[in-house]
Amino acid sequence: MQNSSAERSVDTQALAIEALQSRYHELVEHLRPEVKRILDEWQGKKDNYSGPEFAYTVRSKTIKVQNFIESLSQSRIPKIAVPKFQDWGEIVRWSMQENFPGEFPYTAGVYPFKRANEDPTRMFAGEGAPERTNKRFHYLSHGMPAARLSTAFDSVTLYGEDPAERPDIYGKVGNSGVSIATVDDAKKLYSGFDLSAPSTSVSMTINGPAPMILAFFMNAAIDQECEKYIRDHGLEASVREKLAALYAAHGLTPPFYGAAPNEVLPDGNTGLGLLLLGCSGDEVLPADIYAECKARALQNVRGTVQADILKEDQAQNTCIFSTEFALRMMGDVQQYFIEEKVRNFYSVSISGYHIAEAGANPITQLALTLSNGFTYVEYYLSRGMHIDDFAPNLSFFFSNGIDPEYAVIGRVARRIWAKAMKLKYGANERSQMLKYHIQTSGRSLHAQEIDFNDIRTTLQALYAIYDNCNSLHTNAYDEAITTPTEESVRRAVAIQLIINKELGLAKNENPMQGSFITEELTDLVEEAVYAEFHRISERGGVLGAMEMMYQRNKIQEESLYYETRKHSGEYPIIGVNTFLSKDGSKTIIPAEVIRSTTEEKDRQIRNVRAFQERNAQRSADALRMVKRVAVANGNIFEALMEASKVCSLGQLSAALYQVGGQYRRSM
Repeated sequence: MQNSSAERSVDTQALAIEALQSRYHELVEHLRPEVKRILDEWQGKKDNYSGPEFAYTVRSKTIKVQNFIESLSQSRIPKIAVPKFQDWGEIVRWSMQENFPGEFPYTAGVYPFKRANEDPTRMFAGEGAPERTNKRFHYLSHGMPAARLSTAFDSVTLYGEDPAERPDIYGKVGNSGVSIATVDDAKKLYSGFDLSAPSTSVSMTINGPAPMILAFFMNAAIDQECEKYIRDHGLEASVREKLAALYAAHGLTPPFYGAAPNEVLPDGNTGLGLLLLGCSGDEVLPADIYAECKARALQNVRGTVQADILKEDQAQNTCIFSTEFALRMMGDVQQYFIEEKVRNFYSVSISGYHIAEAGANPITQLALTLSNGFTYVEYYLSRGMHIDDFAPNLSFFFSNGIDPEYAVIGRVARRIWAKAMKLKYGANERSQMLKYHIQTSGRSLHAQEIDFNDIRTTLQALYAIYDNCNSLHTNAYDEAITTPTEESVRRAVAIQLIINKELGLAKNENPMQGSFITEELTDLVEEAVYAEFHRISERGGVLGAMEMMYQRNKIQEESLYYETRKHSGEYPIIGVNTFLSKDGSKTIIPAEVIRSTTEEKDRQIRNVRAFQERNAQRSADALRMVKRVAVANGNIFEALMEASKVCSLGQLSAALYQVGGQYRRSM
């Protein structure tokens, strides 16, 4: 009897196990394919991070990265810390909302690991004539493995004008930015940097006249490739003779770098880019060779042009063309990039920085910036471009303050963009990856107790680096009162280097994942951004809301709220409205304000007039061609690529005003 009872018990257990297994397989079969894939791949993904190295592929190139670094205590610190979830629900939820860096929805970062041997440091400069800024660039990049140059332009350039004696122009030439009016200026500005090298990238903070400045830059890069060909094939002497004869025939003096011919170049400047100063490569090389050099330059040049006209209307105010015409030229630039296979240069940097600087809080900054980005996507699609042909050429630019939401601004932006690209537009993985530059907050720099500004900048930089930004600019502590000095810029760069090279936790590349407050903030900000999208949609989308001045009013209201709390002391700012020094923390007056010299202003005026005189006949034909293309609905940027070889910035702006109209704010 006892054996019979035991046998029945075993049979019952076996049947129960069989029923459970059957039910298990039945439920597994009902899982969505994506959920099943996540669960099937989970252990394999974790194992990828437990071995000595991790291998992944970028553009058919296999990259191998060490999974661990060793601390001074000889501990093995993982570059990517993996979760220890066992519960399927937790695994699926985390994979769909967070996931490992380099995997959809890219919350933790768009690449599996950070780029080795290239910190995200941006070298920001712009003051005086091109030669002065070129010298600063070489100073900032000295000894660095990569030159990541970020360019500030003076207000004369920002508004599409040429240097001139006119009272409202003369005093602004070369102040608070570099003066660039011709392709020769661009060649001088970036001379000594190989613009086609993978280790060089150039960011240009320009919006209204962005297509013209971009054309100057691209032609400078093309002529560098021509110069390399000339030197490699021993043609330098014959080219110099040809150029000398060309100038002698017209009784003109060849242009040169600096205040006088044969001026000594800055340390690190090899002179690359200066051989063809005053002419274009197509004037000295056969057409087929020039075409090869042009294609090579366009397909390899790296960088970003800001060119975000929507945020200009909403916040920064350097619009010069009508919004409709400016959008059309942005589309022409992107169409040209597609046709010429420009894959490594971003045609627009969709910017929230200026929205934040004008007064917006971090949620509004992010919501308005992303909504502007989706507006560009819809516009480019309406022109017949395919999403995967242009989305990888879009980049973003954010401000990083001290508010808690800034800690997750990159995480939320990447998640929202990836979901929209994949689920709404059906875009591929490369298009789903939101890449952004971030800059520490200029508004958080104060003229009282300016030494404290470096502390604020360090904390903001820490936010950005922990959030896996793609590039970062740290402001100098004295920017609240003057143009940064070499000493203050060096300190600003050191902030990033100390975090990246010395701070132990920064050796880990996903330090924010798994934090309760980080996940809570991410969900909170994401929900708030979607709510703002809804408010914009109710007003007819971004362009409709702009007509009602919705974005400008919202920014102004939030700016007033901040200023009111700052002045009342409700929002404490150390050394400004609390913890004052015994003498009251007075506003610091700079001993010297760095400005362009009279000699630099006059030289820029002479240079642009000499350029116009040199190209007088050809520029008239080129300007007519640009206007003809614009009226015929051709590609304006393609026309500008040719016209910019012989026309100045002011000439091109004036011609485009005649066919596209000047900007007038809606009142």
